[in-house]
Amino acid sequence: MAQQSYDEVTDPVPDEEGYERGLNSRQIQMIAIGGAIGTGLFLGAGTAISKAGPSLILSYAVAGVVIFVIMRALGELLTYRPVAGSFAEYAREFLGPFAGFVTGWTYWLFWVVTGMAETTAAAVYVRFWAPGCPQWLSALVFLLLLYAANLISVKLFGEIEFWFSMVKVTAIIGMILIGIGVLTIGFSDAGDTASITNLWDDGGFFPKGVGATVMTLQIVMFAYLGVELVGVTAGESENPQKTLPRAINTLPWRIVLFYVGALTIILSLVPWTEFQPGVSPFVAAFGKVGIPAAAGIINFVVLTAALSSCNSGMYSTGRMLRDLALRGQAPGRLTALNRNRTPAVAITLSCLLMGVGVVLNYLVPARAFEYITSVATVCGLWTWSVILLSQIRYRTAWKRGHLPPPSFRAPGGAGPSWIALAFLAMVVVLIALDEEARIALYVFPAWALALVVGYRVLSRRNPAAVHGAPHQHLHARNGG
Repeated sequence: MAQQSYDEVTDPVPDEEGYERGLNSRQIQMIAIGGAIGTGLFLGAGTAISKAGPSLILSYAVAGVVIFVIMRALGELLTYRPVAGSFAEYAREFLGPFAGFVTGWTYWLFWVVTGMAETTAAAVYVRFWAPGCPQWLSALVFLLLLYAANLISVKLFGEIEFWFSMVKVTAIIGMILIGIGVLTIGFSDAGDTASITNLWDDGGFFPKGVGATVMTLQIVMFAYLGVELVGVTAGESENPQKTLPRAINTLPWRIVLFYVGALTIILSLVPWTEFQPGVSPFVAAFGKVGIPAAAGIINFVVLTAALSSCNSGMYSTGRMLRDLALRGQAPGRLTALNRNRTPAVAITLSCLLMGVGVVLNYLVPARAFEYITSVATVCGLWTWSVILLSQIRYRTAWKRGHLPPPSFRAPGGAGPSWIALAFLAMVVVLIALDEEARIALYVFPAWALALVVGYRVLSRRNPAAVHGAPHQHLHARNGG
């Protein structure tokens, strides 16, 4: 059989999909950086520190290696075919139409739930200045403001995210420099007690045992959720073949600096025993340093981080939901673009469902963040697994000469991807063992059942939306 082009075989939705390629290299770089700095680090780290102590640093480092493997796998797929549908498109092509359907809806759910988590975190931060303000009210106000911002052009979205991320990056670098100054020169109120020995003085580096450190991996993995957002921007990047690999290649130093480096400084400034769950360790540490208004400034930064992540979530959910609609796998009205070429209807629906987070903040404000992050983590693990499996199938196809090779190859080939998949499976087991996080494994079967029913109904009502998928052609060309 003569080799056919991708377009001839799959008849995909056009890459442009009506969007404006308005995200430039500067914005893509900063969105990628900002995606690695969010609530999981600023707020979730407080809970993780209380559970594992200084060894949490090791958890972030190990998980960071796995994340880099996932992102390099994504890089191969993105340079092969950069599309707005991203993970769902690759799942359709390499894993089959049902996998694409599940991935598209699950990634949409992931960002809806993450939006809930970020508005929850933002509401928690507001209590620093206004302890009497109801948590649900702050969450609602932020949700409405970000919804309004997301109906603008993609260029303006990129610019807003650029400055949001700039605030986060500048602040963390500033905190690290101040922390180094306290540790070396000894200035400030914390100078007498700040020491690198705080990393092992209170019960050692593993004060609660290696098992407790391993159990924090599910919290740590939530902190990394969002790094794959650059894949969703592919359809609106000015030059995806150059900007996306560059953004992915900067990931290792971002992990070392923003996670490993920042936590090392924080845990050296203040003994780990003084950090409390639900309190940002950054706010707590720099409050002890005694720099005028330091705690307030840091709280503003972490508030910015939460709003930035929620803003990215609205961007992502709108694009993924519209991609599903373009495929006939969601209501047709969701394909509509407004005059600024943004998917206004899809964004509106996503925002309405993010409002469930406001309800949770009203009903269970103390547990809202834990419940929401657990569900988001499981959704993220599915997405990352799909990326790895799609890359493995893609490598098989291009090595057999059925598809063109990538211009941005992952180091080590498929081997590291299989190891990363095993790591993600282990994290799922850890979630099952954690009583607080286990709720996600109760929610996900119900979500899976809804997807199976939805897919079967769709198959009967609109067979064209699910039949004749690329997987069938790829399977035939691979000798299946």
